[in-house]
Amino acid sequence: MKRVRDASRTSEPRLLGLTRAGDILPAIIKPELKPISRIQERLLSMPADQEEIVYQHTVLCQTSIPYRDPGDDVRLWNRRNGRVHIELQAGRALDPSTDEFVDVGLPFGPKPRLVLYHLNTLALRTQSPTIELEDSLTAFVRRTLNLDPKGRNLRIVKEQLTRLASAYFRFGIAVDGRAVTVKGNVIDGFELWAPKNEKQRVLWPTTVAFSTVYFQSLMQHAVPLNEHAVTRLSHSAMSLDVYTWLAQRLHRVPLGKPALVPWVSLQEQFGQGYDRLRNFKRFFERTLKQVKAVYPEARFTLTEKGMPIFNSPPPVSPRGQIK
Repeated sequence: MKRVRDASRTSEPRLLGLTRAGDILPAIIKPELKPISRIQERLLSMPADQEEIVYQHTVLCQTSIPYRDPGDDVRLWNRRNGRVHIELQAGRALDPSTDEFVDVGLPFGPKPRLVLYHLNTLALRTQSPTIELEDSLTAFVRRTLNLDPKGRNLRIVKEQLTRLASAYFRFGIAVDGRAVTVKGNVIDGFELWAPKNEKQRVLWPTTVAFSTVYFQSLMQHAVPLNEHAVTRLSHSAMSLDVYTWLAQRLHRVPLGKPALVPWVSLQEQFGQGYDRLRNFKRFFERTLKQVKAVYPEARFTLTEKGMPIFNSPPPVSPRGQIK
């Protein structure tokens, strides 16, 4: 089988987790006297040393899609991490119930992230951009999203898949007065249909086809993630983004030479919805505790200036990765 290179092992170290232009494309939760919440139970329930692996593209480990629904009127959305930029444009799709093209909103929240990890992994395992999917979302929703696979949950996941498939992506990086832009869909082809009745089981599309550009780039720049860790963070889009960022970044920090990520940069990358730095700092610190619970090898600290990060082992050992 063709070898898939892990981008997190090939890129040179950069402050803020940036890759080269050619590579564009125990603070554990403290026990409480009161009963633990569902989120805390999820964080503490699964041993992190049992490795099942999923994958994310390195660019999407450094940038992110919306955490919350930006609203139907928002058709363009962008984010940046240092010199790396992402712009996401909401798309349109043919509605089988009306036989008309309709606006589709932007993907948001944890579910499109988790769906993309799942699709990336299937594509890498089969070495094909065309992914043959199961006839039901049930197993995926139960295992990875840790949800009761009822009709409502399945419909929400399917809606986010539709938003992700319809969206138009632009990735950009500016280096030495020059800018490189890569644009296109992550998913080229997808299928929608109208159920015959409300009680009908919600099904996956028969196939999903990654775009050629995205698939070829994924083959070279896939970052391995621990699926158990992903499952334990599946309640929070920010937690997933921080985990994937650290997964591709920490082991590239030079030994003995920690890198400082300033607070303003952390807010720019992860602070969606936080206008005040003080409020962002408080929430980001709580998020880091959750990430540390599932990635205990991660070495970082917080200071008044920002977040010093230190060389750390990746969360997935090379022995289990797709070759």
